Amino acid sequence: MSTSEILDELPKLSVEERQLLFQRLSELEMGEIEETPEMLAAIDEARAEPSTSDVSAEELRRDVIRWARTK
Repeated sequence: MSTSEILDELPKLSVEERQLLFQRLSELEMGEIEETPEMLAAIDEARAEPSTSDVSAEELRRDVIRWARTK
């Protein structure tokens, strides 16, 4: 199956299927991102600060991946 075929099929997936797909893609991406002391410090800092709003694990993963790609 080509990439374009996969992309064409994505809208047909249920919310649960898309979440499962996102989780698997995140796992694959995280396996390719090397943890750095800066990344770990940023995570520790975020955990130490009181939060005024809840952030889902999915949002946190996305933010960490985005942050790691900029380093």
